[in-house]
Amino acid sequence: MSLLVFAFFFVLLFLSVPIAVSLGFSTILPGLLDPAFKGNLAFVYRSIFAGLNTTTVIAIPLFMLSGAIMAKGGLSEKLFDVFAVFIGKIKGGMPCAVVVTCLFYGAISGFGTATCAAVGAMCIPVLTSLGYDKVFAAALVATSAGLGVIIPPSVPFISFALVTDISVGNLFLAGILPGILIALCIIVYVQFFCRKHGEDREKIEEKYQSLRRRGFLHVILDGFWALLSPVIILGGIYSGIVTPTEAACVSVFYSILVCLFIYRTISWKQLYGLFKQALTSYAPLGLMMGLAMAFAKIMVLLQAPQQLTAFLSGIVDSKIVFLLILNVILIIIGMVMDAGPAVMILAPMLLNITQALGIDTTHLGVIMVTNLAIGFVTPPFGMNLFISAPMISADPMAVGKKSLPFIGAFLVALLVITYIPALSLCLL
Repeated sequence: MSLLVFAFFFVLLFLSVPIAVSLGFSTILPGLLDPAFKGNLAFVYRSIFAGLNTTTVIAIPLFMLSGAIMAKGGLSEKLFDVFAVFIGKIKGGMPCAVVVTCLFYGAISGFGTATCAAVGAMCIPVLTSLGYDKVFAAALVATSAGLGVIIPPSVPFISFALVTDISVGNLFLAGILPGILIALCIIVYVQFFCRKHGEDREKIEEKYQSLRRRGFLHVILDGFWALLSPVIILGGIYSGIVTPTEAACVSVFYSILVCLFIYRTISWKQLYGLFKQALTSYAPLGLMMGLAMAFAKIMVLLQAPQQLTAFLSGIVDSKIVFLLILNVILIIIGMVMDAGPAVMILAPMLLNITQALGIDTTHLGVIMVTNLAIGFVTPPFGMNLFISAPMISADPMAVGKKSLPFIGAFLVALLVITYIPALSLCLL
């Protein structure tokens, strides 16, 4: 029965049925086929509400709201200026500044798509004005924006913690070094690309000097409040002053304070619109999360985790081989599913086999989210491709093709993260 449910779910996805609808029909299918099955409509209904009836889940819409406020407030531009004034003059410095901006902005938004939209809207025009190929610029932002779900605070990490009952704070800590490693791998490729294809040094020098004319200290001070945001959020969590949910609330108040009163880049009227936008964005995500948790419970009733464990144990007895197979499966799933629902569906099913193989649950969370982050830029359904491509009036598949070397850099980092668990766990 569990195999039939999964097959039905993926058939609906390939028929372009929305994920929430596919999840809904797949969740109620066993109850419809077998009236005696415990997971009937009433059970599904209770599971959806029970899954969302937790304070941890409140962190997700709050981080979405603070990210939307900071995006509208132009914090990505201030971050880019700070990093550009430090490294913009070196070979490949401006594109590298974009990667570091995505890294830091991910610590503000918690979303890959939000990072792509905010950083891309500002950085892609800057890079093209400096003579860089527009498709290269879009591919760079689309790939680097995947850091938004690995660097804390990460919404998929919160989703993983919800269904595995482990510490959100530990997951956030575990994502820091892997996120930095991925950024460094992308930077290495950027350096190679810029040295091979050359740069318009005259335009770059002019841009760099325009930043220096504003005054080195002035640029740093102008970006100070943007840089302080992740320090306050993560520092509050790791010092024990606030929980992740309370930190999300703090981030909302901080974003309002900075954008409304310090930078004055948004108005009260715009603030109302941003609240409304955050609510409308979270509504479908909240529905998918509730359905994903109900779907996971139905899979438990069908004994799918035990069946999966028995099947994999019969064909794989090596942790190294299992992790390789897991990465391949997750990358494929990431091509067609958003990271949040994918984590909530798959994590409970993988716990038995990973624990049997001695894989730490926190390390599993980092592996899963890193794989699914690659899905943001993997054709044919990578969401970041569809966000960055319109910014340069290009076909998403053209951006996807240009993204392949960046994906290669991401994969190199993924292998290191997968097989060196200490990278994820050493800060815990």
